[in-house]
Amino acid sequence: MAIRDRGLVKWLPAHFAPELRAAHRELQRDMNRIERPLLDEYQIEEMESKICYGMELNKLVKLTVWRDGYTYEEIGHVHYLEPIHKKVRLKTELGTISRIKFSDIIAVKISDKT
Repeated sequence: MAIRDRGLVKWLPAHFAPELRAAHRELQRDMNRIERPLLDEYQIEEMESKICYGMELNKLVKLTVWRDGYTYEEIGHVHYLEPIHKKVRLKTELGTISRIKFSDIIAVKISDKT
């Protein structure tokens, strides 16, 4: 007598559980996260001078920003430095202004383009 098994059909309802899908997504997100890089005083001072140089000469600046375990890049012109809130206002190439906390910036690169 042959065993009549439903095969993969019996596991199908388990994949539709929203809690399972949410937990799987969160697990994937956590696996891709990186820790915040530690910067010494010299690196911070060098980044500050590059940001001021880019703002003074209206150069294109590429900021590498760490936020919530992920890094991304913002490219634009430094519009204004907010010393009280410790933020950098960056006017992007699209014309929008983004405010970036200075503590979230991990790298600065200045382009030769204006």
